[in-house]
Amino acid sequence: MSSTAPEPAHRGFRHASVLLDGAVEALVHDPRGAYLDGTFGRGGHSRAILARLAPEGRLLAIDRDPQAIAEAASIDDPRFTIEQGEFARLGELSERHGLHGKLDGVLLDVGVSSPQLDDPERGFSFLRDGPLDMRMDPTRGESVADWLARATESDIARVFKTYGEERFAKRLARAVVTRRAERAFTRTEDLAEVLKVAHPAWEKGKHPATRAFQALRIHINGELEQLDAALAAALEALAPGGHLVVISFHSLEDRRVKRFIREHVRGDTDLPRGVPVRDDQLARRLAPLGKAQRPTPEEVDVNPRARSAVMRAARKLV
Repeated sequence: MSSTAPEPAHRGFRHASVLLDGAVEALVHDPRGAYLDGTFGRGGHSRAILARLAPEGRLLAIDRDPQAIAEAASIDDPRFTIEQGEFARLGELSERHGLHGKLDGVLLDVGVSSPQLDDPERGFSFLRDGPLDMRMDPTRGESVADWLARATESDIARVFKTYGEERFAKRLARAVVTRRAERAFTRTEDLAEVLKVAHPAWEKGKHPATRAFQALRIHINGELEQLDAALAAALEALAPGGHLVVISFHSLEDRRVKRFIREHVRGDTDLPRGVPVRDDQLARRLAPLGKAQRPTPEEVDVNPRARSAVMRAARKLV
């Protein structure tokens, strides 16, 4: 499957998988093996993985978005199994299918998909008015509207600063709380307008609500905590020699992935200084597979949202 070919659309929303060929190339090293797609999305990576697998190969997938699960029904392949859930629970999925510690590869495509952004009813985008929701699984947890209705000004500022790296977090939080006293936020366009008016320094080519919306989405879905848990679970679920491939879309995610791989490549560095240690005593668990990859200009032309993507891969040693 070409990296420029869009996936089948759900409810008319099209999506082109990012770094498709590079990710699948790094992941599938044994066509007869068992693999796990931790973020099915709209199935672009899963379909490309299946196309590379031999008849005895196997692919497990997981996604917490009900729309992704509905899309997966279009894949009629006995080698394929999908379950709804958070990718932090991929270890449980592999255990249920007798593949824990036996997977030949795990793929994590972190972040929000284009169909989620493009569907106003999901409430992810400030460019399309819709309910202020942003949950990956709209059937569980608290929406952004509900959280903003009860959060303190300091909590809102902390989220804007921590997850959006927003310089004017306190100022924007004050604007939100001030307007909230008059009328609750229920729509994306309403919140975006308040943030736009309150923001004192617009970045060229970027909507002033961009960082705040990113922060709210990450917070409400626990995305960074989910990523940390998924990385740890993937390492245990892989067989020795298995490949871990992660695609991230902003620096908060990529820093975590880079740090995780680096720590396990270095191994146990917390040893007494001056004590002679053999290399095999360092308990290194990963080896890097090449350098970080970024999308080609052609991929960015097809999917402009891919421009910030970074892919990192590593091989499990023990």
